[in-house]
Amino acid sequence: MTDHEVGVGPHPEPWPDDPRLDPHLLAKGDRRNVLDRYRYWTRAAIVAELDTRRHPFHVAIENWQHDFNIGTVVRNANAFLAAEVHIIGKRRWNRRGAMVTDRYQHIRHHPGVDEFSDWAVTNEVPIIGIDILPGSRPLETAALPEKCVLVFGQEGPGLSAEIQGLCGIVYSIAQFGSTRSINAGVASGIAMHAWIRQNAEL
Repeated sequence: MTDHEVGVGPHPEPWPDDPRLDPHLLAKGDRRNVLDRYRYWTRAAIVAELDTRRHPFHVAIENWQHDFNIGTVVRNANAFLAAEVHIIGKRRWNRRGAMVTDRYQHIRHHPGVDEFSDWAVTNEVPIIGIDILPGSRPLETAALPEKCVLVFGQEGPGLSAEIQGLCGIVYSIAQFGSTRSINAGVASGIAMHAWIRQNAEL
């Protein structure tokens, strides 16, 4: 079995005349976990290009107990090109699961639920909860609006009572096994893809 190196090595000279390219990467090679179209691009150039086509949905997750799922939520948000990820509660979170995608994804911190609510009201963004709660409706038959924020709770307790009070509606993901719930990282990917299937230009 041979080792497989991700990315590309140094770019042959003469180098392309393109302001988006990073001279250091051109000289040393680009081993980042990015699409081939972004090889040798600076981080700022990649973010700027992504900003031209981000989707209008947002994602939020509560972080009262340093939830390890936040990194996965950020990585999923990058994959589905969410407008922003909103972290409600503690500012610090474990970035390991993000696999460096947080460098390309806009992340906004809200110290508490009130600040998050103020942002949503000011920007006229409907808050949609994703959790298994009494009265929740199936995500599989939901009509998700183009502009919205999908909010997820802590691993275990789920959405806090404060966040539940802000949600215009709560959707649950259909499950068929013995476990009560799936973790927020997995749930976020399913919910974001549900939005993509309904609203994105494929």
